[in-house]
Amino acid sequence: MAAFTDDLRNEYKQLFDTCVIKEDKLREVDGVIAKMVANKATYDVVANKLNIPWYFIAIVHCMEGSLNFKTHLHNGDPLSARTVQVPKGRPLAGKPPFKWEDSAMDALTLEHLAPLADVTVPGLLFAFEGYNGFGSRAKGIHSPYLWSFSNHYVSGKFVKDHVFDPNAVSKQMGAGVLLRRMMEKQLALGVSDIITQIRDLGEQVMYDPKNFNDKAFELQSLLNSAGLPLKPDGKAGDHTSEAYQHISGKFLNGDKRRV
Repeated sequence: MAAFTDDLRNEYKQLFDTCVIKEDKLREVDGVIAKMVANKATYDVVANKLNIPWYFIAIVHCMEGSLNFKTHLHNGDPLSARTVQVPKGRPLAGKPPFKWEDSAMDALTLEHLAPLADVTVPGLLFAFEGYNGFGSRAKGIHSPYLWSFSNHYVSGKFVKDHVFDPNAVSKQMGAGVLLRRMMEKQLALGVSDIITQIRDLGEQVMYDPKNFNDKAFELQSLLNSAGLPLKPDGKAGDHTSEAYQHISGKFLNGDKRRV
């Protein structure tokens, strides 16, 4: 896997900021996003357990399984048996037929995407490209897995393992294109939006490590989305207060460390 360098982060940001979805593909992209939104509750089950944004899971599901809930998120093989294609024999635990949610959690954990270390736009794009592989870079093109259907991609793709055709054109919309459109439609929070929510919600949460509170649970989930790993248990103790301080510059109300 490629190293997530500052240069790579800046490249992703520049490409995302200048991404223009091809006009003749926009209706198709919007149709796919509408299906994702209709199934958000299913994605939320996995997202809440693994602390991964629901839209990241939905986009991977589109890329790997064409939004088919009867297939493994790993590679699109049917849930009626363990995977046959690479990665073969997944999930290791349980017996087929598998529930989509269980298989999805196995796939994302196997790929070390639970939780995501970086939910900024560059971080998400790096995770998407890493899921598929960085082979297009060696061919001098922007990955169609990210940028197909946009101004950043014309042609060239791997037509099968290790076989690259410079004239072949991907017919699959890119993950970066989906993320861009979802943010345009305000369906995916940018990192600045998450931080604003954390700051606002944190002012409503009292330091209370012994008792469950709905807002504390919500705050913990948001902190996880911002890359600060916590176990969401609804009890706002030291770790929650310290994570909030990392974002806001102050501890929770009621924490004796708050000045």
